[in-house]
Amino acid sequence: MGGSKMEEETSSSVAPSAAANRRDPYEVLNVSRDSSDQEIKSAYRKLALKYHPDKNASNPEASELFKEVAYSYNILSDPEKRRQYDNAGFEAIDADGTDMEIDLSNLGTVNTMFAALFSKLGVPIKTTISANVLEDALSGNVTIKPLPLGSSVSGKVEKQSAHFFGVNVTEEQAQAGIIVRVTSATQSKFKLLYFEQDNGGGYNLTLQEESEKTGKVTSAGMYFLHFQVYRMDSSVNALAMAKDPEAAFFKRLEGLQPCEVSELKSGTHIFAVYGDNFFKTASYTIEALCSATYESSTHKLKDIEQQILRKRTELRQFETEYRKALAQYQEVSNRYNQEKQNVEELLKQRDNIQSSFTAGRPVVVGGKVGNGNNSREESSPSEEDGKDKSSKKRWFNLNLKGYNDKKST
Repeated sequence: MGGSKMEEETSSSVAPSAAANRRDPYEVLNVSRDSSDQEIKSAYRKLALKYHPDKNASNPEASELFKEVAYSYNILSDPEKRRQYDNAGFEAIDADGTDMEIDLSNLGTVNTMFAALFSKLGVPIKTTISANVLEDALSGNVTIKPLPLGSSVSGKVEKQSAHFFGVNVTEEQAQAGIIVRVTSATQSKFKLLYFEQDNGGGYNLTLQEESEKTGKVTSAGMYFLHFQVYRMDSSVNALAMAKDPEAAFFKRLEGLQPCEVSELKSGTHIFAVYGDNFFKTASYTIEALCSATYESSTHKLKDIEQQILRKRTELRQFETEYRKALAQYQEVSNRYNQEKQNVEELLKQRDNIQSSFTAGRPVVVGGKVGNGNNSREESSPSEEDGKDKSSKKRWFNLNLKGYNDKKST
């Protein structure tokens, strides 16, 4: 929502190649540590145009200087990153993670294909605006089509090119508030740009908004409503969020950034649609509206964004509590698993010991070695009966013949 700063798009998030020899960002931009945001912005614009790859195609050194200038501005233009750098240098910036940004004009075909693939997969990739477009605007060498309030214009813009539109705003309309929106039914990638009149007669890029997919279309909008409006930058902390899936929730609202301009004066204001597709033209429809007919929605927008800001503060605190509790849970969970393993091992040892009493060991019984089952060889009742009968038989079958013979004589 709203318009983002031009520099957030053109500032590269990738550090210069000689990371170990990075220069002080203040030194790179030739500004003092107490310089204002406007002074830093002005210094950046001059150097970015001076070293832009479009103007120095045969000068590799200029390309490196452009990256260094862009990287330095990426730090100093962000209040939080600037504070981190002032307190702890590059180490704090590196730990915080950076966003992915590329310059289409400085890519070969193969690299452009890879960038398009990443974009297709949903990885937020920022692209710089062509220096030719910026210089043409600064020199006033652009064609501006009228865009009356309450109307819309559709068209197709080539990649790395821009279509310019002039919106005439009356005093009454300026007081009510102005909304400019661009949509693409073909889900083209584009940028919505806003230019301010330059002292030299040209137009200086002030705001820009990335298109984002919303439902079945891509869209971008700028809202000038006389109160602070915010935009959602999905690329903020994108790499850090990819490394830590839980951060995707906690860092999601960090992308809500204040817009630099919150109101327009009466007069003609210049907007542009910049083609940001990797290979083809971008189809779009741009419309300009007076917010007077959307008064209730305007109040709702202000209220919901204030709620989001409060929720962001709450989430920062909750993340600290959550990660602390998660660490404690991990600790007790590890102990639980260890204790469970210890108990299983102790019970296993106990079972083994008990089994040793009954598991086939030789046992001494009555001075004789048993078979391990504590059994004894005993005569069966049938065997005993046989012995008794045999004894009786021998007793009753005594040879009495001799005794009877003696008796008869």
